[in-house]
Amino acid sequence: MMNRVINKIKQIISGVSNEELSVQANVKEGMKVGKNVYGLVNCTIDHGHCWLIEIGDEVMFAPQVYLLAHDTSTKRSTGYVRVGKIKIGKNCFIGARVMILPGVEIGENSIVGAASVVTKSFPENSVIAGNPAQYICSVEEYEARVKEKFQNTPHFSEDYELGRITPERKQEMLNEIEKFGFVK
Repeated sequence: MMNRVINKIKQIISGVSNEELSVQANVKEGMKVGKNVYGLVNCTIDHGHCWLIEIGDEVMFAPQVYLLAHDTSTKRSTGYVRVGKIKIGKNCFIGARVMILPGVEIGENSIVGAASVVTKSFPENSVIAGNPAQYICSVEEYEARVKEKFQNTPHFSEDYELGRITPERKQEMLNEIEKFGFVK
């Protein structure tokens, strides 16, 4: 109870959110986080084993990613909790609601699709997705597909983002998009 009060006072004084305090607490306990990591404050991090987690530079996390460095299901049969390192290489994108389990290494420059459950390691430049996550294609192949789709679908400027978009632009976007479009 007292720790919650102290944390709330620190938060008010410093202007730091609970999520940022959580990331700072995990780093203090040994989690390694590279430079220019975006979105980690919106993730659930295995605080009890956070020192087993390493995140490279330039990694982007979409909301509600779960980094789980332990597996308590082994306790019943062995009396021990299984733990494993999680390593995310630099320049990766981790989609919304991805769960990364113990013992997983995601190679540099990889993309993990939303809602994937990553149970094994993947090499650099991999696009992976699914439950369990599987290799889909290389990042180079993925980017070629995206560029092709980009050429054949509507594009919208920053004026079409939430906070800037007008009712008329919303309707225009609805009218122009058949399946997909791109916003800056």
